[in-house]
Amino acid sequence: MKESVVRIDLAERSYDVRIASGLLRDAGGALAAWTGAAQAVVVSDTTVAPLHAQAVLASLAEAGPAARLLTFPAGEPNKTLATVSAVLDDLLAHDPPIDRKTVILALGGGVVGDLAGFVAAVALRGLRFLQLPTTLLAAVDSSVGGKTGVDHAAGKNLIGAFHQPAGVLCDVETLRTLPKSELCNGLAECVKHAVIRDAGLLDFLESRAADLLSGEDGDLKFDAGGMIELIARNVAIKAKVVGEDERESGVRAHLNFGHTIGHAVETFVGYETMSHGQAVALGMVAENALAVARGLLSEDVARRVRDALAALGLPTRQGGLDAKEIWRLMQYDKKAQAGRVRIALPRALGDVAVYDDLNAEEVNHAVESLR
Repeated sequence: MKESVVRIDLAERSYDVRIASGLLRDAGGALAAWTGAAQAVVVSDTTVAPLHAQAVLASLAEAGPAARLLTFPAGEPNKTLATVSAVLDDLLAHDPPIDRKTVILALGGGVVGDLAGFVAAVALRGLRFLQLPTTLLAAVDSSVGGKTGVDHAAGKNLIGAFHQPAGVLCDVETLRTLPKSELCNGLAECVKHAVIRDAGLLDFLESRAADLLSGEDGDLKFDAGGMIELIARNVAIKAKVVGEDERESGVRAHLNFGHTIGHAVETFVGYETMSHGQAVALGMVAENALAVARGLLSEDVARRVRDALAALGLPTRQGGLDAKEIWRLMQYDKKAQAGRVRIALPRALGDVAVYDDLNAEEVNHAVESLR
């Protein structure tokens, strides 16, 4: 089956995202081609490692570099500085010692990619790393663009660094082992990309919803070619935005559509209760309602996006939210400037702009739209 390659163009830090079936079996070859490293450490979690680490380690052994596996407990509640410290303790105790030519391979979903990437950013003041995403959410979003980090009690992803990978290897066969709910999490980011940059992508998602979600948990039956196309289209959108604005000083803030309210909802409800994709879906519904109230977006478009989210297995309603607390949590958003909360709002499918005049009354209305 044909492989898709998307280039992330960042001048001297440019890199490729390879998307195909069976790519974990080429991890050693990719490591050699992209880094030439003689030593590698595979960082994964306790859920992903039993499923996919052996294939990666076997490929590395065949290609030649010395490699070992390091794991940490799975789950968003473990995406903390305490886990980073434990991983660093293990990494720095290695015999023979790691050096600045050692490469980290982040094998897993968004939590693994963010945390392992942050470890790579700070260990020995910076190690190269590869992203090997095993969830759709990581494949289309967190593995691309160089954002790494961990959560804090004050909010999501508040501690971290921009640290670009040397490359991304996306094996779509790993997605078949996911629970269907986890695939839905990634589809939330696909809808986001459709709203901000590509109206035709929403057509694709609506027409392929049944195929994308076919099969049972851990044995998903989606068409591999369609999945490769879906991921490539989404990565191309993110690649263009990141290429224009690597460090989120301008248009990269468009990628946060659904996240400004969504992150606050996720923090309020609790990371162990609500997944990131579910929170982003709710954030998009709420922010669309806000855009409609401002006269920026038609109700028809907002309804279409809400219906698409529902068809893709994502929530569009959530009770028990405290609008005042959601507004308070939004003050800690990373995009806030000079005490103003900045929010990306759609004006049409494929067209979004950033506004910095958000107020508590509007957020109350947006949260009410989720009831």
